[in-house]
Amino acid sequence: MIREHLALFGGTPIRMASWPKWPRADGTTEQLLQEVLRSGRWSISGTYTGTSSFERRFAKAFADFHEVPYAVPCASGSAALTIALEAVGVRAGQEVLVPGLAWVACASSVTSLNALPILVDVDHGSLCMSLQAAEEALTENAAAIMIVHSYCNVANILGFVDLASRKQLPLIEDCSHAHGALWNGKRVGTFGAVGAFSMQNSKILTSGEGGCCITRDPELFRRLQQFRADGREYKESTPEIGEMELIPVGTVQGHNYSLSEFHAAILLDRLGHLDSESALRQKRAEALCRLLDSISGVEPVLGGITPQAHPIYRFCLRVDRTKFANIPIEAIARAMTAELGLPVSTLDTPLTKNLLFNPYRSPRISLTRKIRRSLDLRRFKLPEAARARQACFCLPHYAFLGDDKDMKDIAVAIEKVQINSDRIDRELKPLSP
Repeated sequence: MIREHLALFGGTPIRMASWPKWPRADGTTEQLLQEVLRSGRWSISGTYTGTSSFERRFAKAFADFHEVPYAVPCASGSAALTIALEAVGVRAGQEVLVPGLAWVACASSVTSLNALPILVDVDHGSLCMSLQAAEEALTENAAAIMIVHSYCNVANILGFVDLASRKQLPLIEDCSHAHGALWNGKRVGTFGAVGAFSMQNSKILTSGEGGCCITRDPELFRRLQQFRADGREYKESTPEIGEMELIPVGTVQGHNYSLSEFHAAILLDRLGHLDSESALRQKRAEALCRLLDSISGVEPVLGGITPQAHPIYRFCLRVDRTKFANIPIEAIARAMTAELGLPVSTLDTPLTKNLLFNPYRSPRISLTRKIRRSLDLRRFKLPEAARARQACFCLPHYAFLGDDKDMKDIAVAIEKVQINSDRIDRELKPLSP
């Protein structure tokens, strides 16, 4: 390939065409939203109008999709993690194992309970929590283990199920990257005590904001309901028109983390598209992987799990930076973004150095001397997370909703950036904000 002037510095980009739009909606989505608009019931705390709420309809559909009996929708992924932790019994001052390379909500949901996140390093191959590091991090004060199925991988499920069982600890699965993922024929989120999901705008099942918890345990189901709806849960019998469908129970102190009917209607509609969209992404990912075979120093981070086994969310590529003139991963991502007109991103910053995780500034935490010591982020060693942060970049999932030509554009952009990486090295100063 000839050495071309990079788009980052005013050259012609590889890609001029637009990418598939996200989020997606169609006529059915609009029809259901109109139904909510005209129904007179916009939330689960509205009175019964004679038809099942969209929230309950989505809950049943999502539970059936996962072949579990119970699902509890809620306002966000953060809310889902919070009520999951509360439902399994995490208390103030107790410890919860959390991957050190994850979105901040994994740790902040723990500190919101005045509990202590224990940041655990990740596995090199999968970028999910390391089983060995997790076992080494456990203490007698541990109350739960939270794993995250990250990027295009699933965590070591059997290993963590065994560890949680041996230590008699609840296992929470954060499946916000993994809607619909299968492992050994079962959907992720169904192996632990609770599976938690985010439906935020970037997720492959989205309503802009939203979340959900799934479980097989009827008592956890009751607690999850109450924690998300101010101590209320759905009555078992059909209410009369004009009656409240939620009844006060009050066996826990809950919150208002409920999902609106508008959000639930979108999710109910888009859930029906999830598997087909995931199959298309997986097919395109396979095509990209074949193209990457001919590019030195770039490989997908699949951790031994093929794209067929897991939906594509943020498709992560690991680079040998010596093949890119040792330029920073941020420079590679910015050059790729310029070539493709696509937001190419780096991994999340490890939580020990993440600007968004600052538990000392939380008004919810009682900062005793002991808790200050426990929350001192310098005590957590995350070498694999740090290495991954400097070596990996991610492509958004909607890039994989197109055709094979789109995958060719991505591969050509990688080659162009690699061939011209010495020029980026010389011109790093223009990259600075």
